[in-house]
This record gives sequence, C-alpha cells and structure tokens, in this order.
Amino acid sequence: MLDGMAALGWLHPRRRFATARSVLAGEASAEAARKSSQELEELGERAEEAPPKEAEAPEFPVAGDEKAAAFFDLDNTVMQGAALFHFGRGLYKRKFFQRRELARFAWQQAWFRLAGVEDPEHMQDARDSALSIVKGHRVAELMSIGEEIYDEYMAERIWPGTRALAQAHLDAGQKVWLVTAAPVETATIIARRLGLTGALGTVAESVDGVYTGKLVGEPLHGPAKAEAVRALAAAEGLDLARCAAYSDSHNDIPMLSLVGHPYAINPDTKLRKHARAREWRLRDYRTGRKAAKVGIPAAAGVGAVAGGTAAAIALHRRRH
Repeated sequence: MLDGMAALGWLHPRRRFATARSVLAGEASAEAARKSSQELEELGERAEEAPPKEAEAPEFPVAGDEKAAAFFDLDNTVMQGAALFHFGRGLYKRKFFQRRELARFAWQQAWFRLAGVEDPEHMQDARDSALSIVKGHRVAELMSIGEEIYDEYMAERIWPGTRALAQAHLDAGQKVWLVTAAPVETATIIARRLGLTGALGTVAESVDGVYTGKLVGEPLHGPAKAEAVRALAAAEGLDLARCAAYSDSHNDIPMLSLVGHPYAINPDTKLRKHARAREWRLRDYRTGRKAAKVGIPAAAGVGAVAGGTAAAIALHRRRH
C-alpha cells in the first residue's frame, strides 16, 4: 500500500487526497471480501437459491481460465434498483428511523442517479445520513436483519439474465465477485444467496463489533471500485486483462476500463455511448430486447451513494 500511496505524490493535493481515500477504500474492501469469502468456504456455505431456469443462455462466451474472474456491479446490473435503498426500507419497517428520513434518503439517492455528477457536499450529506442510521448498532445485528431484508425486498428483483451470466463464469470455474457502493455486509449476503464467490462493498468502521458511524476511506463508488478490483486481483493472482466486468453505469467506467473484457448491462445513456465507441458488448434486460452486439471477444476470462432512482421516484409519486 505504501508504494501505491507514494506514487500519488505528483498529483494536486486535493486530487491526491481523494485518490488516496479511493485506494484506502478499495484495499479495505478487498481485504474484507477475501476474509468473508474464506469464512464461507470454511463453513461450506454457498448458494441457497438455484440459478434461474427461465433465463436464456448467456450470449457472451466464457472459457475456463484460472487467472480470470468476473466482477459485477450490483445496482441495476444484477438487481433492479439500489440495494442500499431496499435495505433502508427494511430498516424503516423495523423503526430504525422515521418516514421523513426515508424520503430524504431516497431523494438523495435519486438526485445523484439522475444528475450523474458528484457534488461533494451532497454526497457527504447522503453518506452521513446512511452512517447515522447504523451508528451504535452491532454488525451481527445488521447482518441478521440483512438476511430478512433480502428475502423481503431483494430476492425478487434479481435480473435472471445477469444471474445467468454470473453462473456461466462460475460454471467455467471462475470466481465471481459483486462490486458495489452498498455496505460490504449487505453485498456479502446477496453474493452468498446467489452462490457467488464474495463481494466488494463499502466498509463501515466498527470497533468490537459495533459500528462507529465512520467509513474506512470512502464509499466504494467510481474510482474506488477500480481500486478494489485492482487490490483483489493482486491478492488473488488474477490477470486483469483476462478478467471481465459488468455494469449499468458510466460511473463504473474506471472499473470497466481496468479489465480486458468490459460489458455494459442495462446501460445508462453515457455508458451506452462510451461502450459503443469502444466496441464493448452490451445487453439490456430491462425491456427484453437485445442491445447491439459489438466487439465479441473469443472468450471472456470475467449505493452507499449511487442508485435507487426508480424506488425513490415511486415513493415520491405515492406521497403526492
């Protein structure tokens, strides 16, 4: 880590600080992901749900490659909507906070998703709102509640097509990781339920098993996702040029650009344009129609702040 931090010395101080926090967040997430994955392996705990039979066979070819892995964004790529918002709904149901806080939190998520820009003050406000909810609660408590919330709000929102893509990588003997701004604990629950290897997510600081209300680094978003994938690949001995990554958002272009096989799934306008210009493969599961297929490789070796637009808008409409 020290070598990586030293390499930041030439950057502008503000840019250097932001990059350093992304590196810290990425490395913390990679460490947490490997630890949770190892624990699941030791316990023999994997998928609790069978892969979807109704999903069509993946069009993207996947070949066995021990130096390759697949990295999947979560919100609107693997699951409809934002995991963090659904988690918030579950906590609201359990009276962790009031209705006005739920509405405020939802609109923070929607603003970010619709605006497509990172306003530091707005992002900090959203971040603080999420952290204040869990501060003082035990990690084990939130993990237990997270299992219930997955069954209540998330299980039925998994895209069968994307799930089939992930399964194709697993069937080829590759590891498959979720990469999301959602809390790493929530992401790990989803990964386990889907039978995936593990998850990279935002790491909230805890002391003696209790959340402090602080983050380790920053939310795993944008450049931080790329840093997490880079750190995990180094630890796992992967060749990123032989790995694949899947996402719906232009915010994940740093992660998609890091691997040799990037895929745009349910892409937003900016990502669709970027992907077409670079001949990345595209697939849209939102309407059932197939997006343009370009740049077919011979084989594919692969939140806390983004997402939640659909859920937030639906909430707004119900309240007006």
